[in-house]
Amino acid sequence: MKVQSKRYKESAKLVEQDKFHQLKEAVILLKKLPKPKFDGSVDLHFNLNVDTKKSDQMVRGTVVLPHGTGKKERVAVFCKGEHERQAREAKADHIGGMELIDKVGAGFLDFDCAIATPEMMKDLSKLGKVLGPRGLMPSPKTGTVTNDISKAIEDVRRGKVEFRVDKQGGMHLSVGKISFSEEQLNDNASKVIEAVNESRPVSVKGKFVKSLCIATSMNPGLRLTC
Repeated sequence: MKVQSKRYKESAKLVEQDKFHQLKEAVILLKKLPKPKFDGSVDLHFNLNVDTKKSDQMVRGTVVLPHGTGKKERVAVFCKGEHERQAREAKADHIGGMELIDKVGAGFLDFDCAIATPEMMKDLSKLGKVLGPRGLMPSPKTGTVTNDISKAIEDVRRGKVEFRVDKQGGMHLSVGKISFSEEQLNDNASKVIEAVNESRPVSVKGKFVKSLCIATSMNPGLRLTC
């Protein structure tokens, strides 16, 4: 049986489980809930009306959060030659060609985002089973396979995040930290909700977002109107 902390129980008293909130109202309430001893993240949790067994209903995309994610993203760039210089100037955390691929293959995963030049993808593909399940495999669809290394790194530093539906039709994204202002959280969350709605597959019939909630770390979630 899961044991709930005293702080969680105090938070639960302030939350009406069956109530639906407007985003601004929910953010105000989230900021009032008892906080853990660290700067917890604020997350959006979607349940989408899609059939993930159909290739034309796989929802995936990227969005740049207006106020960033609140954390420093560690970036690995798989490249060689002139692109290595660009990556160093853009202050990527890990840079390399085959030596970096071999290092990751041996178990190194100390990064949050991977970027690669097109010429590296043939060699990088052998790491598909390592990077894919962790959402780290570079893809042209998300702008992480590119020759414009500087821009790709800049986008990540500015708060670019990827969203992708899971096999159960769920999607979970961080929109900042609880220390963010109400305005910052509203802006970030609104941008994500807008981007997800714009990614609606043409073949989906009826309501696209079945349910949506916002929550902070180690606290109950609040249901949002959608």
